[in-house]
Amino acid sequence: MAYLEVEDGKHVYYEHFAGDKTPVVLVHCWGGTTRLWNTVLGALLGAGHEVLTLDHRGCGESDKDFTDASIGAIASDVVALVEKCGLVKPILNGWSLGGAVVMEAASRLGDNLGGVVLTGAATPRFSPTGDWPYGNDRQGTADSLALMAQDRAAGMRVIADACFAKPVSPDLSQWAWTQFAQNGPRSEQSLRELVDIDQRDLARQLDRPVLVIAGDADAFIPFDGVQASIELFKDARLFTMSGCGHAPHMEEPATYNAELLSFLQKVGGRDSVSA
Repeated sequence: MAYLEVEDGKHVYYEHFAGDKTPVVLVHCWGGTTRLWNTVLGALLGAGHEVLTLDHRGCGESDKDFTDASIGAIASDVVALVEKCGLVKPILNGWSLGGAVVMEAASRLGDNLGGVVLTGAATPRFSPTGDWPYGNDRQGTADSLALMAQDRAAGMRVIADACFAKPVSPDLSQWAWTQFAQNGPRSEQSLRELVDIDQRDLARQLDRPVLVIAGDADAFIPFDGVQASIELFKDARLFTMSGCGHAPHMEEPATYNAELLSFLQKVGGRDSVSA
């Protein structure tokens, strides 16, 4: 077990897997753990990729008593781990709130970035605003936070179950809930921040290839907003997973992994030519 020490002795849990192909950083959703990437991790390792995973501050094996558990702080952990592990032009793959994290981290990595994958991502905005009519109702987030305050286990169950639009096994549903159940109250800081975050300028500035993978039945990220977001990027492509919800990598892992590996091959090949 490996930890990055940050913020006065607090620790962020991470795993670094060796590989000869393009490095990939997997950043999980709000409140979850890196284990929720397991099927993707297996596919990446099987294909020979170097992989870095981490648990957000306040989640999984990371310490729960951080003072700062914001999206920016988690992004700083991603950047620090990329540097610590010596990753060269990694692809950052962020799921849900992890998408907002990787957008911020990508803006800080500069030239040492290969590309970005956004999986059911809560970016560029999670909630509507005057000139952006897309997103999730703010009341839904408020209701989730209120339920957590009353019965945290029940709140995590609701979130875990809502990730799936397609039928999944009872075992997978139960296991997903156990991953969400490991977070602490301080993790809510990033969720509260997500309601008002606006990363449209970051999207416009990003000059690396972007793959957006989204289920068109996502209960958290309305699909019309996903479609609109594509226009903000300089080089982005949308891969739609029909009938999938918020966790396409778990609902249809074979389809998801095939698309991800294809993207990595193209980006890795382009980097080799440019190098």
